[in-house]
Amino acid sequence: MARVKRGVVSHAKHKKVLAQAKGFYGRRKNTIRAAKAAVDRAGQYAYRDRRTNKRNFRSLWIQRINAAARAEGFTYSQFMHGLDKAGIELDRKVLAALAMDGTGFKDIADKVRGALAA
Repeated sequence: MARVKRGVVSHAKHKKVLAQAKGFYGRRKNTIRAAKAAVDRAGQYAYRDRRTNKRNFRSLWIQRINAAARAEGFTYSQFMHGLDKAGIELDRKVLAALAMDGTGFKDIADKVRGALAA
């Protein structure tokens, strides 16, 4: 049986890992053993933090909506309840963007005020 030489395959795998480790510090960018461990860990962090990122953004949107709502004389929970009563279906991302601009948020706050008064 012929001998199988795997140099080409190994080199290709190593190249792939080292390309992913580009920009890492020290031996982690050019030593295959250290690079492989670093790339594996980086992948785990990336997977975990894709979910954490969503939580962080939702939290940021809520803070922005709360600040704008308080400027209009509501708490966050009162404002969200008023939105529900007024039948306004906007998600927090859009509300936060409106709160940052300040233009359309006042109109929405007036509608919420009307819905809560009724």
